[in-house]
Amino acid sequence: MRRVKEARYRRLCSSKPILTVNGQFPGPTITAYHGETLYVNVHNKGKFNITLHWHGVKQPRNPWSDGPEYITQCPIKPGGKFRQKLIFSIEEGTLWWHAHSDWARATVHGPIFIYPKKGESYPFPTPDAEVPIVLGEWWKSPVNEVYEEFIRSGGTPNESDAITINGQPGDLYPCSKSVVGADSSYTKPLIRDYISIFPGQTVDALLHANQKPGDYYMAARAYSGAVGLAFNNSTTTARMHYMENHAPTKSPPLPHFPAYNDTQAV
Repeated sequence: MRRVKEARYRRLCSSKPILTVNGQFPGPTITAYHGETLYVNVHNKGKFNITLHWHGVKQPRNPWSDGPEYITQCPIKPGGKFRQKLIFSIEEGTLWWHAHSDWARATVHGPIFIYPKKGESYPFPTPDAEVPIVLGEWWKSPVNEVYEEFIRSGGTPNESDAITINGQPGDLYPCSKSVVGADSSYTKPLIRDYISIFPGQTVDALLHANQKPGDYYMAARAYSGAVGLAFNNSTTTARMHYMENHAPTKSPPLPHFPAYNDTQAV
């Protein structure tokens, strides 16, 4: 059961009520095996119409569960319920789901993991752990006001992000990142220092933590090819700490990124 409802969250020193699924932000992870069919019961306990879209899932001969409101299905009214049928036909890897109604997708979203068929394996070494990383935004203003400001400025909020993991001083990229899949399709493994990902896109990457114990910064920042468009050019960070018996590093070095408008790098 997926309950769409408001919950109060605090991020970046500000707190506000947001629309969530099961009170989670980002929303819960959906897991399936290649070729499976799942049913998701959606109960709209919010104040507005809602639909959920399974981004990248082909849904053969099943458009009425795809999500775009008034296109493939009617929205779920406040207090209403709908049983979504998810047909995983050729997908394998990582995708995501999100609301497909007005501004709700800003907070109503989450990952989808599609594993190989039972008894089959990955075309790469089985990872020791799985860590979903969801790149989103947190606006202090209501999301519709943010969007309207972008429109007034002649731009769009669809910018891409670059993400990387840094290492010790003098050892800029100690943790190799091998891209092995994109949008639920396996790719030829490609090792890169950083990964560029665009809105709506998903990437599967293997992280080989092969350096000495310590703390490492994982970071992401925006890329924008638009000229004269104002956007948040800050860098978001998180820490990766491995080896439990190692004392945390107070100030790991920040990662190096290409310039925000370096199209060649992207």
